[in-house]
Amino acid sequence: MTTTAIIIFTKAPIPGTVKTRLCHPLTADEAASLHGSLVLDTIERTKGLTGITLHVAGAPDVEHPFFKVLEGRYGARLLEQRGGDLGSRMHLAMTDVFALGHPAAILIGTDLPILPHAHLEKACDLLRTHDLVLGPTQDGGYYLIGLQRPVPELFEEIRWSGPTVFEETKKKAESLDMSVALLPEYRDLDDLEDLKAFIELAGRDKNMSKRTADTLKLIGNRLKERGI
Repeated sequence: MTTTAIIIFTKAPIPGTVKTRLCHPLTADEAASLHGSLVLDTIERTKGLTGITLHVAGAPDVEHPFFKVLEGRYGARLLEQRGGDLGSRMHLAMTDVFALGHPAAILIGTDLPILPHAHLEKACDLLRTHDLVLGPTQDGGYYLIGLQRPVPELFEEIRWSGPTVFEETKKKAESLDMSVALLPEYRDLDDLEDLKAFIELAGRDKNMSKRTADTLKLIGNRLKERGI
């Protein structure tokens, strides 16, 4: 297989299991609706990329109807998330696509309402000449990681819930003499402060889909009604 694997790493939009940091002030249904919209955005940003094969690493079960829709509508190949912590699950998703014969793999999260399509193109280009590509987030994590081969060390002994994930990963790569390329830093949508910032951008940022903009506007109106 000669294509780069693009792995969308996500959960099914099941109320009460996604975007839980936003519940309260959002209801579980509102959070799930927002999450589902962001997943579709991420999938649709891969359109037009050449030399790629789209995979979705899903949890808790790729037999969930949401993932079957992604498979049927977008031709996504479904991977079951497996492993213990976040690092283990990401590493195993990477390992699974390399086992299929892909020469390179890019794993991306779904909490990026305004990520430009061009950054995915850039990641694919950089991965041809670098061992590792990272897209840092403002909160100290990363929204994208690309590799030319499995490197389990990058996913081990990382404090996944803390603000140093990106720096720890970058330092590990450097200790392994890996060539590292960086994409621009972006804000992702994790907490209420992030949510309010993206509500302000709804309908004004060209990189945000109309679907997500409408969802955020509706949520924004409901938050005002709730005095938040």
